[in-house]
Amino acid sequence: MKMSEKTSPNKVNIWEVLPRDGFQMESKWIPTEEKIRIIKNLASTGIKHIEVTSFVHPRAIPQLKDAEEVVARVKDLEDIQFRALVPNLRGAQRAIDSGINKIKLLLSATDSHSLSNSNCLVSEAQEGLLPIVELAASKGVKVGGSITVAFGCPYEGKVPLEKIISIVEHYQELGVTDISLADTVGMGNPKQVSKMLSVLKEKFPLFKFSLHLHNTRGMALANAVAALDQGVTDFDSSTAGLGGCPYAPNAAGNIPTEDLIHAFHEMGVDTGIDLDKVLEVAKDVKQTIGHDGGSFLLQAGPNYKLSAKPKGQTKLV
Repeated sequence: MKMSEKTSPNKVNIWEVLPRDGFQMESKWIPTEEKIRIIKNLASTGIKHIEVTSFVHPRAIPQLKDAEEVVARVKDLEDIQFRALVPNLRGAQRAIDSGINKIKLLLSATDSHSLSNSNCLVSEAQEGLLPIVELAASKGVKVGGSITVAFGCPYEGKVPLEKIISIVEHYQELGVTDISLADTVGMGNPKQVSKMLSVLKEKFPLFKFSLHLHNTRGMALANAVAALDQGVTDFDSSTAGLGGCPYAPNAAGNIPTEDLIHAFHEMGVDTGIDLDKVLEVAKDVKQTIGHDGGSFLLQAGPNYKLSAKPKGQTKLV
């Protein structure tokens, strides 16, 4: 038996990020009613974890200007853990006031991306994290960290592993041990993902690392399997494959939720999610938005949907 077969988890958590990452890239306004409807449809599939929005300034991402209303109108969904991305203290305060009980911090791995995304250097962004963590602690709100462009930056190329370790060490000082590693522009590869996780797990054994993968260059699923083999159990994905970073050139969508679920189920890994229901939602999302982000399942369907057998034909002799 291979080592990966011994150590790979047999159950994972899917964090659905369509309402945040997927919607943020759409220039045409998605009515709040449609956002609510899609979120409720996602909740009916067995998905238990949803990144519902980002409390970013409306001028930065106009599509998410209705963050408070969206949260207010989905809080009645039972058994769903909601999370929101917060770029700063003001965003954190808005999220907490709205009733969000888990926030995700925003931090880039490189200065170039940080300047583009947050208008500050990484060190400056790190200085702004402590007040957010303190605010969340005073309100009993959970905090997760993130490292965007962790596997490659569109401006600086590959990110040295030492830089990632340094950022995780700073999170450790803040008491934040739930860290999302984001392949924001799809520059990562399976060997790199495996090595980074192996090193990080050894140096930070009490941390929980998750993966946020974009399929810009078709590597997201391979990277997810590499992370699974390293014991990762939490993965971000976006139904219909929508999404991308507005502040990164040539950004593409997240790994489609339906593609990731299908792959895990084919490998015998339980997600607790009804794939057929997710596919119905994905079809609806594509029709509502007007496009998808490169979903293979929307194109080909799952393996278990077989075609009719061909009828026998008379051979010519």
